[in-house]
Amino acid sequence: MDPTRRDVMALVGGLAGAQVVPGLAWAGAPGHSLTAAPAEVQLAPGDYPKTRVWAYGGQVPGPVLRQQQGEMFEARLVNGLEQETTVHWHGLRLPNAMDGVPGMTQAAVRPGESFDYRFALRDAGTFWYHPHANSLEQISRGLAGVLVVDEAEPPEVDAEEILVLDDWRLTEDAQLHPEFGNRHDMSHAGRLGNYITVNGVGEMRRSYPRGTRLRLRVVNAATARVFRLVFQGMKAWTVALDAMPVERPERVEQLELGPAQRADLIVDITAETGEEAVIGSVERDGTYATVAVSVDGAEQAVREAPQALPPNDLPVLVLKDARQVPLVMQGGAMRGLPEQVMWKGSKMEVWALYEAGQFWAFNGQAGMDGAPLIEAALGETVRVPMENRTAFSHSMHLHGQHFREVLPGGGLGPWRDTLVIHPDESREIAFVAENPGDWMFHCHMAAHQMSGMMNWIRVG
Repeated sequence: MDPTRRDVMALVGGLAGAQVVPGLAWAGAPGHSLTAAPAEVQLAPGDYPKTRVWAYGGQVPGPVLRQQQGEMFEARLVNGLEQETTVHWHGLRLPNAMDGVPGMTQAAVRPGESFDYRFALRDAGTFWYHPHANSLEQISRGLAGVLVVDEAEPPEVDAEEILVLDDWRLTEDAQLHPEFGNRHDMSHAGRLGNYITVNGVGEMRRSYPRGTRLRLRVVNAATARVFRLVFQGMKAWTVALDAMPVERPERVEQLELGPAQRADLIVDITAETGEEAVIGSVERDGTYATVAVSVDGAEQAVREAPQALPPNDLPVLVLKDARQVPLVMQGGAMRGLPEQVMWKGSKMEVWALYEAGQFWAFNGQAGMDGAPLIEAALGETVRVPMENRTAFSHSMHLHGQHFREVLPGGGLGPWRDTLVIHPDESREIAFVAENPGDWMFHCHMAAHQMSGMMNWIRVG
């Protein structure tokens, strides 16, 4: 790692560097209000123009919404855009009508109209919110924010930082590239950006004494990029993944986060006074500093490894005799679709699907206009072996319930709501169908989702 490289990812025309700005703003609670509307923010360094974005509350990322576990959450979405939108509360186990999927759980919110969301906060953890209407464009333009649900007994730390990772495809004048959903992005890795930000800036800077213990809540809000983070001058433990506490904290040197995944970390600053501690993003052309901590002030005492967070109330998985429903991922550049694929209730030739902007399929079906991938009885345990036959990674997200990976040998991985499956990998998940309703099951690379990698399950 070279922490002196401050350019993160250079823009076309030589955009580099980052400015120091205040941290995330906090929204009041309870009774939140989110207005989705055009705004201008200083994404690029100060000698570049402000970037025209779409934002909640005029800021990128949107306001942090924060409440206690067990409380009733209430939020009003006001649509100030010129197209329909919704809010999906990613990772929350909530009533089906509050899930924010237009045409499935609610009607899309029209321009100038509003919608009220209301549900109990069952689980503590780090969640996020984003649109589920025209997802590729709306998320890529900046519509995303964090929802923190605090546990009754938080860990003992000196400070907390929320890190929202994102990338942007910017032009030479620091504006969003206006082309969304081109065929190359749809059929390849998705809309990868050329400028990485943390909390809306190219590099986030902080100052803490050596020995400071931090809780980091890290969210990948990008629509395509898989982040690989490394830690220099820090000792890090994973204490939760996708909001759910792990059984015992795990020491990590590198952390992979696919689109929509989250991780809670306990981090001790170990760099010497006068040095810097750095969180770097590993990219093809090098490792770039995204968070830099100047180490100064009175040293803190060295502490023992952190304790586990209090667990959320999750169902018991019983794998014996559980039904298996395989899922095969197909399509995309370099591999292609089968000769015929089901789409909107009919068998379609490949060339016709490509003309319609559909490049991917699950089990020979593109999109979700058909029978559900899974129909499960309430309380049933279902196993889903997933095989990625494509040349690209996919970040698979299940709405409404969490799952665990079934490991080789029969063990179970941590609870998650999103799992990255790389090319030619086979992974298996298992979940208890505990939440009645129709729920999406899709790739969270938004370009893949909108061009075929989208299906659904029915519970109850």
